[in-house]
Amino acid sequence: MRVSILVGQVPAVWDVATNLATVRDVVEEARAGDVVVLPEGLLSGYGEDLSPLEGLDPAELAAAIGQVEQLARRHGVHVFCGSLLPEGGGWANAGLYFAADGGHQVYRKINLAMNERGPLRAGDSLPTYTVAGADGSRFVAGMQLCREIRFPEQWQYLAAAGAELLLYLTNAANPNEPAGVWRSHLISRAAENQRFLASANVVSPDQHCPSMVVSPRGEVLAELPAGQRGLLRHTVDLGETSGWYLGQRRRDVVSLTYHGS
Repeated sequence: MRVSILVGQVPAVWDVATNLATVRDVVEEARAGDVVVLPEGLLSGYGEDLSPLEGLDPAELAAAIGQVEQLARRHGVHVFCGSLLPEGGGWANAGLYFAADGGHQVYRKINLAMNERGPLRAGDSLPTYTVAGADGSRFVAGMQLCREIRFPEQWQYLAAAGAELLLYLTNAANPNEPAGVWRSHLISRAAENQRFLASANVVSPDQHCPSMVVSPRGEVLAELPAGQRGLLRHTVDLGETSGWYLGQRRRDVVSLTYHGS
């Protein structure tokens, strides 16, 4: 199955209306059937300092989510976009999947960054999402957010659960991170699981993780220049995914157990 991916490397600010306009700009560049990948925290805004959470209006955010649902349906595209979400009297860091035929599903980040612990609530499951093509074909996708690139067992779980395409939404702009490390992580997560991986980062002069598409062999198929706003389009053939390495795991020596709802 061939899938067209459109990655948006765009800014995220603490203003829902501005961010919604950014999402609209990207979606309007998409073609029917595209999988659109956008950064972590894009719809709500996000940053190292989470104090602006106090000014976020849950009703405005809910209305914006409804508008993205309409955009996805109107353009016939699948949108994966990050946002902070109200959660049980607090907030969660989430990845949202907006289906081309309407509605949305949510992944709540399970491994929170240190600045998120306290202000945000962690999720407790690693779901996958069935994405339906206009021709009736289907494939399975999984999402991870930002620092979860450091936890390969989560990615392996998604691959073993059937994910053929791994989507990585991040807001990685830390000048203290050494250059190239997170790029190497992305290549490893794709190659060790033999899955396609598409990443979307915010545009920032301090960006230390690329927006790019990686093959199941670990080849970087397309990459946006760091620090520049832009769109990346690449078509992948999900038939190239494989269970060759996952099938060789020595479960008699190492066996991971996963818990969750």
